[in-house]
Amino acid sequence: MAMVGLFWIAEGDVYVGAKPSGLAPGVRLTPEGVLALGDGQSGLHLWEDVRGLVVEDVPVASLKRRVGAAGNLALGTVRELLLPMGPGWVDQGPAMMTVRVETSDGEHELGAYAAASVGYEEAEVELSRALLSRLTEGAATMATTLAAMAQWGRAWEGGTPRGAQREKLLRELVG
Repeated sequence: MAMVGLFWIAEGDVYVGAKPSGLAPGVRLTPEGVLALGDGQSGLHLWEDVRGLVVEDVPVASLKRRVGAAGNLALGTVRELLLPMGPGWVDQGPAMMTVRVETSDGEHELGAYAAASVGYEEAEVELSRALLSRLTEGAATMATTLAAMAQWGRAWEGGTPRGAQREKLLRELVG
């Protein structure tokens, strides 16, 4: 499994944001449509009805976010050393992104957790948004693009690729 832009690709499955576990919210892109997962959201929005697909509230990587993540890691380590079983700070969870699905019967707002702990690189965000737009261009485009993403996910080994590799893959998928 690997993170590529705003997508989490795991064994041929493509998610927007992190792959959800348990009742956590998430969005999966299937050959049939946009599938809402998790507690409080459900449903399948068929591709033939999807007119628009946009992700908002995307955390963008910045020096401040990187320093904050490093600081939280250091504080968490110190806390665990000093208070291994006692009360501590509540860990801040991942950022929640909003996935807006525009269909023939209106707009649907879905939630998905960000997979990038310090945020996404700006170039990857823009390429991912272009790719999501491309998925709404028609059945042939959606099918070939999703199939290419799934195939890449099944073939890729070794975790998340480096930034340049991710950008290259996104550019190839956008066309």
